[in-house]
Amino acid sequence: MDAQVKRRVFLLLVSCIWVPMVVLGGTENVTVSSLSRPKVVKFGALFTVNSVIGSSVMPAILAAVADVNADSTVLSGTKLDVITQDTNCSGFIGTIDALQLMEKEVVVAVGPQSSGIAHVISHVVNELRVPLLSFATDPTLSSLQYQYFLRTVTNDYFQMYAIADLVDYYGWKEVIAIFVDDDNGRNGISVLGDALAKKRAKISYKAAFSPGATMSDIDDLLVSVNLMEARVYIVHVNPDTGLSFFSKAKKLGMMSSGYVWIATDWLPSVLDSSDSNKDTMDILQGVVALRHHTPDSDKKKTFASRWKNLKSIQTSRFNSYALYAYDTVWLVARALDLFFKNGGHVTFSDDPSLRDTNGSALKLSSLRVFDQGQKLLQILVGMNFTGLAGQIQFDPQKDLIHPAYDVLNVVGTGLRTIGYWSNYSGLSVITPEVLYTKPANTSTSNQHLYNAIWPGETIKRPRGWVFPNNGKPLRIAVPFRVTFEEFVKKDKGPAGVKGYCIDVFEAAIDLLAYPVPHVYILYGDGKRNPSFNSIVNDVAQNKYDAAVGDIAITTNRTRIVDFTQPYMESGLVVVAPVKETKSSPWAFFKPFTIQMWGVTGVFFLFVGSVVWILEHRMNPEFRGPPRKQLITVFWFSFSTMFFAHRENTLSTLGRCVLIFWLFVVLIINSSYTASLTSILTVQKLSSGIAGIDSLISSPDPIGVQDGSFAYNYLIAELHVPKSRLRIIKREAEYVSALQQGPKGGGVAAIVDELPYVELFLSNSKCIFRTVGQEFTKSGWGFAFQRDSPLAIDLSTAILQLSENGELQRIHDKWLSNKECSSQNNQVDDTRLSLSSFWGLYVICGGACAVALVVFICKVYCQFLRYDLETEEPEISEPESARSSRRSLRSRSFKDLMGFVDKREAEIKDMLKRKNSDNKKQISHNSDVQQNSPV
Repeated sequence: MDAQVKRRVFLLLVSCIWVPMVVLGGTENVTVSSLSRPKVVKFGALFTVNSVIGSSVMPAILAAVADVNADSTVLSGTKLDVITQDTNCSGFIGTIDALQLMEKEVVVAVGPQSSGIAHVISHVVNELRVPLLSFATDPTLSSLQYQYFLRTVTNDYFQMYAIADLVDYYGWKEVIAIFVDDDNGRNGISVLGDALAKKRAKISYKAAFSPGATMSDIDDLLVSVNLMEARVYIVHVNPDTGLSFFSKAKKLGMMSSGYVWIATDWLPSVLDSSDSNKDTMDILQGVVALRHHTPDSDKKKTFASRWKNLKSIQTSRFNSYALYAYDTVWLVARALDLFFKNGGHVTFSDDPSLRDTNGSALKLSSLRVFDQGQKLLQILVGMNFTGLAGQIQFDPQKDLIHPAYDVLNVVGTGLRTIGYWSNYSGLSVITPEVLYTKPANTSTSNQHLYNAIWPGETIKRPRGWVFPNNGKPLRIAVPFRVTFEEFVKKDKGPAGVKGYCIDVFEAAIDLLAYPVPHVYILYGDGKRNPSFNSIVNDVAQNKYDAAVGDIAITTNRTRIVDFTQPYMESGLVVVAPVKETKSSPWAFFKPFTIQMWGVTGVFFLFVGSVVWILEHRMNPEFRGPPRKQLITVFWFSFSTMFFAHRENTLSTLGRCVLIFWLFVVLIINSSYTASLTSILTVQKLSSGIAGIDSLISSPDPIGVQDGSFAYNYLIAELHVPKSRLRIIKREAEYVSALQQGPKGGGVAAIVDELPYVELFLSNSKCIFRTVGQEFTKSGWGFAFQRDSPLAIDLSTAILQLSENGELQRIHDKWLSNKECSSQNNQVDDTRLSLSSFWGLYVICGGACAVALVVFICKVYCQFLRYDLETEEPEISEPESARSSRRSLRSRSFKDLMGFVDKREAEIKDMLKRKNSDNKKQISHNSDVQQNSPV
């Protein structure tokens, strides 16, 4: 009995080892991992079979499974099997199908295409640890929330940013989004709104409709959006019902010139997977659409040639989702192959948290957990290979890397590629594969597309907006001014207002290529000027569509509204009373500062002294008694100012110094004359206020026009106390306030914008003047709501008015041509300081120093020769006595000065004579020595 048991155990062990070896092909080198591989491994596929996406995806999945099983290098000895579930375009049925699929112990789930189902099933796969390779493009499906969620198609997040780049490229600022009111539609359009905001554009209206909307509902929706201003429509709908929108739009005349239609990837998915239909293509003429970019390759061409021979095909063509589906199956196969090689096992266990409720028929306990799902997930995330759709590799967010789209234009009977978009370099006419090899460049200048043909068969870029077709004219707020009514005022005419600003606006409107119905609405009570900040705020809050008038463009205002190009330059200036100044008897001192006068005088004396030193030894005009020489130095020094010096210079060094000095004198004389002329002829008026700085530093009150931005500017920017500001409500108060002055209850000066000041000075016959400089620079423009396209078109029109001279003609019509000269009372502006001439003085001083050094060296050499040659070469005199006398003589400064005071000619004669005497003495001594007895 024991022998039989042992025999049976032995046979069982042999069969357990031998049978798998036979199944695996009889290989001798069998690893442990090979022994652990199952014969069949299952994965699930969740799609709506009878849909645009499903009809391309399902045949591709079946073809990929067959190719994997036929390839002995992948999953050797293990068959890949797919279990398909048809979700039937139903969220409920799709969810039930997903649960049924999980009961069949699949290791991976592929799909679904529906974002709603994907949200639900993502919770299931998280619990069961089954990786989900989804085709749902909803941007809110995130791997941060769903750990086992991987997206094997391009995320719609990138598609929405591609559309935003398109809108920005063509310069549109407002779009209307038409979308299905489901998870995919809502979340995609939400991302589009964020992307447009970064480009300073916006979605002006979100036209949502239910997934089961009728044709009547679609018709009503299109009629409502056609009454709106924007003409750029973004269509983000389901591919199975999307064409019905364009059919209705065609009937409503919305596929004509002036309209812009941009479709997401659903439209190319429909057109790529169906045979060309002339009627369909006629409806879509001019539409721009995006399609997943898949690079051309031999693999892709081979797959396309096989398509018609594949099983279960419903159409003769396929879309980009078929390529992604084929690559997804290969992704699963390669990951499982690596999973098994790394010792992975396909085992499932019960989830204790899933227990059947008493009496429940759901059988939740049949849902089992994939034990090594986490390990397979990590392998899937780390995969990297090239498939039909390009490189299959995931980023940290578990999205495919290198998202890119083809930008297509429906023309004739097909789709024309006008460019590409990638998150690497934006819009380009170069394929993304080429751009990936170059440095990334998303600058505006690098964005390019080929010309598109728009609805109406035009290549001219549509404006993208029109005035709403609802009978409402443009509401324009006009300030009801009390002062300076030449700019704008109430009128009894049809328009209700008139003035310089109104004429400029009407002239600009006339230059537009389209009519602009508008109505003027007076803003204010007519008793005082309205607050211009309030006008701008009301435009920003949509109480008015625009504001026309003398509205200054300031930084705070540009933050809430858009301004046109300035039609008049402006800026804040100071107006003050002035009086004629009497000529001063000491006006001739004003051209130079005290420092300049002092340095100039010192240099006159310094140069005179240097010339005297250089000329004293050889020029008799610089010799004589000390008193005469002193007078000569002073006379020569100051006579050079008028080039009237009568002394001739004989030395070379003296002439060099004099040349430099006369050049300096020439410059000083010319500058002095010009400055004095300016002081005596221009500075005839004076004011106690020299400009904004002196006005702020004084304690005197300051006048400000009622409603002007100058009030807030002085307080916020220049920190002027409110107590010093006086509001001037009428033009007559300008004159009285300035004439009364601070002591009489008036103001020291008025701060106002330059156009008002020029008109005021002209009307007051120029009895006042502007003082100082214009201390702010701005302009007047017309205010519109943010991102209003009318502001751009009117800016162009204003530039045309300026170029053709019409703007100046309107100015001359309303505003006086008489100009009052501005007054600048700062005498220091014309006074010359040392800082303007120190370079000349340095050059002249350097020349003098060099001349003195050369002169001293020359004199010292002559003195040494003179000292040596005056010694008597008598042999009888003791050497010590001669040395003592020579030392005493060489140290005598008095002897040196006496030598310097001698004339040059006298020194030369003396040296020549001494030299001759010394030679004779030496010759005599030599003869005596020769004749003496030995």
